[in-house]
Amino acid sequence: MKNTSLSAVSIAAVFLAWAVAAAPSALAADGYAVQMPLGLQAGALRTPADNPITKDKVELGKLLFFDTRLSKDGTINCATCHAPEFGFAEPRKVSTGIGGAKGGRNAPTVINSGFSFFQFWDGRAPRLEDQAKGPIANPIEMGHTLEGATKAVASVNSYKPYFKAAFGDEAVTMDRIAQAIASFERTVVSGNSAWDRYTAGHDKAALGDAAKRGLGLFEGKAKCSLCHVGFNLSDGIFHNLGVGMGAAEPDLGRFKVTGQEADKGAFKTPTLRDISKTGPYMHDGSQATLEEVVDFYNRGGEPNPTLDLKVVKLGLSTGEKADLVAFLKSLDGDWKFSRPVPLPK
Repeated sequence: MKNTSLSAVSIAAVFLAWAVAAAPSALAADGYAVQMPLGLQAGALRTPADNPITKDKVELGKLLFFDTRLSKDGTINCATCHAPEFGFAEPRKVSTGIGGAKGGRNAPTVINSGFSFFQFWDGRAPRLEDQAKGPIANPIEMGHTLEGATKAVASVNSYKPYFKAAFGDEAVTMDRIAQAIASFERTVVSGNSAWDRYTAGHDKAALGDAAKRGLGLFEGKAKCSLCHVGFNLSDGIFHNLGVGMGAAEPDLGRFKVTGQEADKGAFKTPTLRDISKTGPYMHDGSQATLEEVVDFYNRGGEPNPTLDLKVVKLGLSTGEKADLVAFLKSLDGDWKFSRPVPLPK
């Protein structure tokens, strides 16, 4: 039987994690606040009470995000799979870790991840702090141990003043490393897209005719806004689209976390912001282009026993599919980013 891929237990878990994992955003003691572009909601940024954002913590986290010393062989950093040049995602189907090891999933974008209820495609981490530790200890990603990575960072004398500024003393711990990286990631935000300017009424010429028609389809016939909803264009929960479910051993996604039958093959709805930069698409990188993504949805996904009820054949014409892609391309923000200079030993 088809279902919505969210059991009552799963729905309850969403709101429980929301309540436990984050507190309302507020100015830090140093007065630092994440600058929110047009279209985003500062109050929705999920900042834990035990890790307020500060300027010094963000600066430290940015350095760590780009530091290959967090990997066992010194070749991989967070930006290897979450590259600014590709919308803080990667241009490969699946991630490549130390020694050329291949993962099983495409790296999701870091952009606006600070607004998410859950981290990772399957939602196994409730906070960015938890997510930051995962790749470090994953044998096919950074391949380190948390203890080993901590020692590697602690051995870099240049980091000492940064930890002292961020945390009050020079002690290096994995919790502090994760808190700093998470703080930086919360500043990776994207808004002020053509869609934002158009819908805010600031610039009615921001969308061309095709994108305007695509917006109508997005909110109507194409049914995209059933899941890609709100300012971040994501409901933050899990749905089975049928992606990869025809394989001999499909990735069961959220089911591996909850054990709930309804969650088989369900994955988190990603944000659509900067979507033109973050291909290939889907959790397995199986769709190379936005055109392929639209075709996939148009044919109703991949039938399977737990296909989400919202996934149906759409009957879009060739012109309508082109209009929808034009709208999706209007969701790119106008942010700019520069990589930091790595700290010397």
